[in-house]
Amino acid sequence: MYPQKHFETYYDPHQCIRAFKITPGEYCVTNSGELIVTVSGSCVIACIRDRQQGIGGMYQFMVVNVNEDQPLNQRMENMANAGMDGFIDRLIDMGAEMENLEAKVFGGGNILNGMQRNNVGARSAQFLRTYLANRNIPVMADDMLGIYPRKVYFFPETGEVLVKKLKVIKNETILEREQAYSEWLFAGMLA
Repeated sequence: MYPQKHFETYYDPHQCIRAFKITPGEYCVTNSGELIVTVSGSCVIACIRDRQQGIGGMYQFMVVNVNEDQPLNQRMENMANAGMDGFIDRLIDMGAEMENLEAKVFGGGNILNGMQRNNVGARSAQFLRTYLANRNIPVMADDMLGIYPRKVYFFPETGEVLVKKLKVIKNETILEREQAYSEWLFAGMLA
């Protein structure tokens, strides 16, 4: 898994609630009514919650491949599966029950110049949908693919998600974070 850092925590004045902000390769799980926020371009975002317990979390990741014309590299597939398994395990450790999990999925935009030909967003979206289907976690809502980054607000306690497509990127931060994350993934895949 991508190295974790301490999440940025802040008070969201619009939602009047404490919020956690995650970046590519990170996940956050909560059971106490907070908001989880992220901005994603090529990464996909899995918002998963136990619909009865109100325990939920958000995971942002991407699936890269060395050759776009080849099936997904086995090492990358193993890394992606391990990341999702760790996220699901954390939900279960906090008290969620597997049979009560439901998902909402977002992202996978085609925004990284060097990765457009590798179809990172579409590959990541397909991986996420397949993973959730194999784990019998129903997808209740999705907004995937396209050309725009998204800002996603997830309220795990209620399952509500607010999504804003960012048609104008005001700075390069999202691109820089995702490029650094993809380079980290490639390094791990080739090691």
